Amino acid sequence: MDVARSTDRRPRRLVAVFSSPDSYGLVLLLIVVAYALSAAITAAWAMSLVLTVQIATVWVTLRASRARRLARAITDVILVISALAAVANLFIHRATLGTGLLAALSGLLFLAAPFAIVRHLALRPAVDRETVLGAVAAYLLVGMFFAFLYRALGALQPGPFFGSQGEGTFPQDLFFSFTTLTTTGYGNLVPAGNPGQSFAVLEMLVGQLFLVTAVAKVISAWQPRQAR
Repeated sequence: MDVARSTDRRPRRLVAVFSSPDSYGLVLLLIVVAYALSAAITAAWAMSLVLTVQIATVWVTLRASRARRLARAITDVILVISALAAVANLFIHRATLGTGLLAALSGLLFLAAPFAIVRHLALRPAVDRETVLGAVAAYLLVGMFFAFLYRALGALQPGPFFGSQGEGTFPQDLFFSFTTLTTTGYGNLVPAGNPGQSFAVLEMLVGQLFLVTAVAKVISAWQPRQAR
């Protein structure tokens, strides 16, 4: 009887994890949605839609991580500016300046979110499911931040970001960011010069240090509660 009740509760617990604004499960879900939209839709107006999802992602992240008031206040200002920029992008069609500005704002949003998560996880008394979800979410947010950083650099700096491979699209920026973060390194996309090359090295270092220390330690210390 107890086993049957436990089995019935599992789907409800899973839904709660990925729907509650106080859970990192919803943060992970929003990150996946933001990645899918960024990789699939390349139209100019799509940046406004992506930025809207990013605003929701950061808002949920700050709530789940119990961010400090000062961090929330600073991020709220960026959120308001991002929302205005998303609306303006629907009516102002200046490709280079608009893309660079929106990418820079997106990068700022994804830069604030991992710091809030790491601080919250460091203060948690025990390693549980939320700790694991939070560590994975922070790792993915780092990859998203660098992707938008590369997009902003490509739009604002003179010359193509990937040199002979051209300016590149945002899906290519995402591909390059996550292959760099995980040190996969296919070599088909390479920044033509600085500061892109320096940021790529920084992403490799951050990705590996975060993966082999924070994420690995959290997962190794996690002991799932066994069903009775």
